[in-house]
Amino acid sequence: MPTQHGEPARHIAYVPYFPLGGFSPLQSDVLESVAKRLGATTTAVAQSWLPQHSPNIMLIPGTSSVTHLRENIAGTALTVPADTVGELDAI
Repeated sequence: MPTQHGEPARHIAYVPYFPLGGFSPLQSDVLESVAKRLGATTTAVAQSWLPQHSPNIMLIPGTSSVTHLRENIAGTALTVPADTVGELDAI
């Protein structure tokens, strides 16, 4: 089955390494503004936003605390609206 861009689908998962900046988390006024509008943390927004680009993106978020675990779980329940995805893509 071809992808949306016409290339053949290869069913390969993409796992970004430190997609949110790793030990130095992604800092952005745009991300913070979107998180505030959606009533979510910046981590939850970013973890929801990245997989919306392609069904083969797999996030494996690490966590060092219960608070981070809760943020990771919240990101799975959040859907970033299409117009907002475009706003975040400009970061």
